[in-house]
Amino acid sequence: MKKLSKLLLALSFALSITSSAFAVTVASWGGAYTESQKLGYGDPTASKLGVDINWVDYSGGLSEIKAQKEAGAITWDIIDVFAFDTINGCDEGIFVEFDFDKDFPAAPDGTPASEDFFAPMPSKCAVGNILYSWNYAYNSKNVDGTPSTIKDFFNTKKFPGKRAIYKSALTNLEIALAGDGVYMGKGGSEIYKLLETEAGVNRAMNKIKELCTDPNGGCVFWSAGAQPPELLMSGEVVMATGWNGRFFNAIVGEGAPLVQVWDGQGLDYEYFALVKGGPDEANAKKALAMMTNTEMLAGSAKYIAYAPYRLSSLEIIKANEPWYKDGKTEMMPQMPTAPSNTKKYFLVDPFFWADNGTELGEKWEAMKAGL
Repeated sequence: MKKLSKLLLALSFALSITSSAFAVTVASWGGAYTESQKLGYGDPTASKLGVDINWVDYSGGLSEIKAQKEAGAITWDIIDVFAFDTINGCDEGIFVEFDFDKDFPAAPDGTPASEDFFAPMPSKCAVGNILYSWNYAYNSKNVDGTPSTIKDFFNTKKFPGKRAIYKSALTNLEIALAGDGVYMGKGGSEIYKLLETEAGVNRAMNKIKELCTDPNGGCVFWSAGAQPPELLMSGEVVMATGWNGRFFNAIVGEGAPLVQVWDGQGLDYEYFALVKGGPDEANAKKALAMMTNTEMLAGSAKYIAYAPYRLSSLEIIKANEPWYKDGKTEMMPQMPTAPSNTKKYFLVDPFFWADNGTELGEKWEAMKAGL
């Protein structure tokens, strides 16, 4: 019986290696976001290169790819990751380092890739994909009144009911301090100064704890991007933090009566990383270069309201509005970078989270366990 089990395990592994040798596998966040990636640049890239590109869902972090590497059974070629994960993954030798102007094509006008990126990369192992927002939304049919500020998210007296928040400390601490009236400073600089202190961290944790234990409030923790709109539509919560593109998809794509609030949003970047020693590293590198060129990144914005990481991609969208797939919705005003949406925001600091994420994560989980 043991010999049979070992034989089946070996056969399973061999089949996974064989099948993955003829395709590039990309791990991303699922739902409307992965759909925008697949339709916007995944399928067109696969067609042009003659290489299959398969998309698999994951819930973030480096634990899964580390487990694959330790088992000697890597099945992913490219991963869509948070900024701080590119820093840690690069430091640990999990990802391939890039020469940006050599590995990625210039803009249509000849501008080198490194000068066409919206912002510098957080590590040599990251190539920018999108800009997105951690904001909040509410169901207009389930809320009496009009929440309009980040403070309203925590105001359970005026707006009673449960809130949905992300499962980890990431952005929750920043949002908590903003909701507690802390002056954000340019791009949230003052918030991060406060979070460098024990008193600041405790203040943020206590703000979340108060919300979660409030008889008029309560917390539901979400892990997948599709959950916040679903929780709002089901009535399980009255407000939910989430990713603006998922709210947009529910509102514009599905006609949901949700309203986004941009005050106090966390503006963040998302990146692709190429797995070192992946099953099809050569084709994956070619695919990644094509998927992140000007036209391809602009293509993803036809399906979701995330701003492409290339400046030249934004120019394509501006020149061809209405850009959304329905042929009538203009996308530039929907972007988290729109002037009307960035009156009060913090820019998520990947270096802060790369340096402090483990320690803060432990404190966060201890806080959650005590709720």
